[in-house]
Parts: sequence; structure tokens; C-alpha cells
Amino acid sequence: MPRYVVDTSSSPRARLRPVPLDAVRLDDAFLEPRRRRNREATLASQFGHLEKTGTLDNFRRAAGTKECDFRGPVFMDSDAYKWLEAAASSLGTDADPALAAMVEELAGLIAGAQQPDGYLNTAFTRGRENERYENLRDWHEMYCAGHFMQAAVAHHRATGSDALLGVARRLADHLDATFGPGEGKRAGTCGHPEIEMALVELYRETGEARYRDLARYLVDARGQEPTAAYRRTAGGGWFDRRYLQDHVPYRDLDEVTGHAVRMLYLAAGAADLWLEQGDEGLWGAQTRQWDSFTNRRMYVSGAAGARHEGEAFGKDYELPNARAYAETCAAIASVMWNHRLLLATGEARYADLMEWTLYNAVLPGLSLDGESYFYENPLEDDGAHRRQPWFGCACCPPNVARLLAQLPGYMFSVSDEGVWAHLYAEGTATLTLPSGDTVALTTQTRYPWDGAVEITMDEVAAGAGEFSLFLRVPGWAEAGTATLAVNGEAAQAIDLVPGSYAEVRRAWAAGDRVTLSLPMPVRLLEAHPYVTDCAGRLALARGPLLYCAEDVDHPGVSVRDLVLPEDFAAEPTWRADLLGGVVALTGTARVARPEADDWQDGILYRPRRAPGAPSAAATLTAIPYYAWANREPGAMAVWLRSAAS
Repeated sequence: MPRYVVDTSSSPRARLRPVPLDAVRLDDAFLEPRRRRNREATLASQFGHLEKTGTLDNFRRAAGTKECDFRGPVFMDSDAYKWLEAAASSLGTDADPALAAMVEELAGLIAGAQQPDGYLNTAFTRGRENERYENLRDWHEMYCAGHFMQAAVAHHRATGSDALLGVARRLADHLDATFGPGEGKRAGTCGHPEIEMALVELYRETGEARYRDLARYLVDARGQEPTAAYRRTAGGGWFDRRYLQDHVPYRDLDEVTGHAVRMLYLAAGAADLWLEQGDEGLWGAQTRQWDSFTNRRMYVSGAAGARHEGEAFGKDYELPNARAYAETCAAIASVMWNHRLLLATGEARYADLMEWTLYNAVLPGLSLDGESYFYENPLEDDGAHRRQPWFGCACCPPNVARLLAQLPGYMFSVSDEGVWAHLYAEGTATLTLPSGDTVALTTQTRYPWDGAVEITMDEVAAGAGEFSLFLRVPGWAEAGTATLAVNGEAAQAIDLVPGSYAEVRRAWAAGDRVTLSLPMPVRLLEAHPYVTDCAGRLALARGPLLYCAEDVDHPGVSVRDLVLPEDFAAEPTWRADLLGGVVALTGTARVARPEADDWQDGILYRPRRAPGAPSAAATLTAIPYYAWANREPGAMAVWLRSAAS
């Protein structure tokens, strides 16, 4: 049965088609241990938190099987739904009786909480029925419904059971009868987008066009009068119409703005609609928003959202480091959006950002042991910011879990032209071409630590004939350095342009081997001059990983006092003893303490003087940013002072 992350297999405008989750088996030393911890520890501990926080009791209360008060924010149900999607997706690739029992327990609670008319939200059941949809801006009823629909689809794809899919269809039918154009229906859409991509995915699973059309209405309702998501509670401050992406019609939205997660979920839903129905207005808005995000409002880590106030995007180039909000959920939304854009176009820039965001903006949100989380991901810290086992608003933990569970679906795609390799990790894949012929392949690599990637064709169906293997040459690769060989012979005529796919076309046979080599020199990154927080500073990167410095690696020296000299060079070294095994970067920096330059207590400002020489040399040790805050607390910085600036 199909087990896709997002199913564009029949979408008329998708260039690439997804592969089933169980078609790819990861066996690498980087991603697979994280997925294994996700299956064996993270999901089990999260289910315990759902019980402790009253999330599961809310469903029992709604079903009438337990007398208790509703606990948590009105959108508490969504935590359970994201966990359910993560767990179902995990069962789609790996059998686990204990996890399956948890899934079925939760599935029963959800089905029992659904109301006779199809409505499903435990906050507005048993005493608050007359408040349904009274505050579209803040109460997130359709947002919760969307997360449930995605979970139900994942459950159906993993188990073949229609039980939750039927609940989802009744809920979607209820929404379709309540909202939209036509007599007796209500105008408006949810203040927190999410329902849009869920309805499209439910349409893909069921073939019911009404669900896709409702998603289109909910996107088109934004920016209309009477205001769509903002119609009940007028006000200002953070929660104005721009914050809700409700100030202009979506097709006129030229920037990423407002609440970062909402913005990127909305963009993902609009991408789904374009894949199904076209509409150049939708596509034009997508490309302008992507340009706004990547060129003016994105952190070097790929993270989204500059402001704690409203969890929102800031203005162009407003990207503070210590005060970065950079919510983990926003990074996950970016991965989802870029995956859809990749399926639509086959353009490597979307796969590049998907990978970069995964490694540098999503993975920092999870501890190395898989059981504590960051909500915010600053790029500079004094040591006070530490991961937590759970949150009062616990959107990020189960969101990380579902992305990890669904990673196999992001690795490859197929198209009429052939097989596309997007992300590199050791493992095997059995892929079905559009012709129906199968290809089995094995990938060997130490990525992301090493850029050597070897793909071997294990089996090629007799009818497959000639087809292409597309290998992504990441945008971070230096021009002219990547090499490609087929069966040990250099492929001279194949373009290896950074930020594109290298196409190897031939009549493949079992045993054919393609080797892509991507050198990984250390890169020194600088920010646009308008990003004032990064003026005079440099960041370190190697391959697909961003690096940072922590005080714990520099006894007696604060990372705030480290200065990279003009001739700074860093040496990558494999450290099996550090943070579960990482490539660390080491190099000689200088130390410029304030007191060495006569900055004494009581002096905050003074007339400018000629700069003094740094006082001493120090060995800088930089670690991958995803691994910070897993040891003793101390200061951390991604952007380090530079003597060359």
C-alpha cells in the first residue's frame, strides 16, 4: 500500500513523484540512529507526556468516558495528532507492537470524541458547543482538524485501516458543510493555516474533489472583506491582519510576514493547490515569497522567525542572533514547503534548502538523546537557554518526531525521466518507475561528514530500458571541484554545476556503480551588510553543516572574546569522543578581552581609539550547530568576531 509523505503521484503539475516510505531503508551512522531513537525512545516518552498533561484525558472527557476538566490551551488536540502522524509514519517503515498499541489506543479515543455531525475538537465539546468557530483568529479549530486529517491519512497509508480515515472524512464533510460560498455557509478561514495542505492530502487519498475545493476556498478567503481570519476580535499589536497573512489576497502576498509557522504552512498549502490545479497567480506568489524568505528574512541556519513577539518574521534583514526566535516548527514548515516546490519543479535549490534546514534548523531542536527539545533556536546564547522535556504549548516535540519518521520519503523521487537522489545517506531503496518497472539500489557514504557518495544498481527490471539517475550537486559545493565516475571511469561530459542535478543517462544493468565526490572544505560565511547583528563577524560551515563555538571547548576563554584573524584557516578532524561522533573544526584564533583594550568597569562608551592587538592566541574548536547545548551550560556563538572585517 502507498505510504507517502505527500502524495503527488497523480498531481498533474508535479514533475517529480514521491516514493513510499517503506521503499527506502536507511542504514547510515547519522540519520538512522536518530530515527531509531525516535521509534524506541522519543515517541514513547512523548506519549507519556500526552498522558501526564491531560491531552489524552481531554479526548476521554469529550467521549464521555471520564469526568474531568479540559486541560491546556484550546489547540491542545493538535499535540496528539502530530504524535499520531509521527507514530503511524514510523509503523509504515518499522513494525513495533508496543507503538502500534499506543496508536490504536489514541485512535479509539479520537473516534470516540467525534460528535454526531462530524465536529471534532475536545475544547468545544461538553459545555462549549455554542462557541464553535466564534473566534477563527485564535481558537485554531481548523488548524487542529488539519493535523488530524494528516494523521488519519498517515494511519491509513501505514496500516490499511479505514477507521481514522472515516473519522477524517466526516470531519472534512462537516467543514465543507459549514464554510465556503453558497447559501447557509459561513465566510472565513482559520487564523492558523494548516488545514489547507491537509484537505489537499485527504483529497489525494480519497479522490473527493470537495476537499480540494474547500482548501482552495480557505486560501482564497484570506485578505477579503469582511476579513477572513480576523473577523471576530479586532485589535492591533502583534495580532493584526499582516500577522495572520490576512491583509491582502494570497496571490498579492509578495513577502513572508507575520507568524512564521503560519506563513510557511500557508505557503505549503498553496503549493499543494498549484500542484493539483495550477493557477499562475498562486505560483507567482510562491516564488516571490521564497525570494523574500531566502534573500532577506532567513537565518544562516535556514531558520525562520526573528521576533519573540508573535513568533514572527521581522523586517528585511532583521535577523538578531541572541534574540532569534527561529522556532523549530517553522523550520519543519520550511522543509515541508521546499519539498513541495521540489516536487513541482525538480530544481535543486529547493532540495538544497530542504537539506540545509533539516541539518541546521530542525535537528538543533532535538537533544542528542532524543528526549528534550528547543522551541526557540538562537544563534548566540549566554548559556541560559537549555532544552526542555516538554512545553505548555508543545507543538515542536511531536513535529520533530513526525519529520524524523518521514525522512525516508524525502530521500528520493522518480519521474518520467528516471530516479532523483535528493538527500544522501547510506542505505537501500527499491523504487518503482512510472513505467511500473522497479530499480533497487544501494547508497554508500559517510555524509554529512564526507562528500563521497557511491550508488550501486543492485537490480534493474528488464523492461526499465534507458533512464536517468539525477544526483544533486549541492549549492555549497565549490565550482569545478565535484567529480563523477561511472563504473570507475570519469564522466567527462556530464555537467557538475553546484546547485543543480547531474544527469547520468544510460541503459542500466545490475552492478553499475556511480561515484559522486563532493569535496568539503571549510567555508567562511559573511552576512549581507544590512544584517547589522553580524557586522564584522564570520560563520563557519563545512558541507551541509553550520558550525558554532561553545565555552565548554575553550577553558578560560569566552567565545565572545575569540577573534578570527585575517589568515584564519580551520582543519576538520573526526572526533569519535565528542558529541556522539562529529567532525570538529579547529584553528588558531586570537583573544581580545575587553580589559586588554582598557575597557574597564564603568566604561560603556568612549571616544574611538586605534584598535589594539589581540592579547594572545587560542585554539578555536567549532562543533556542528545542531549539537550545541548537549553538555554543560556556557556561552555559544555561530557568528564570531573577525579581524578582517
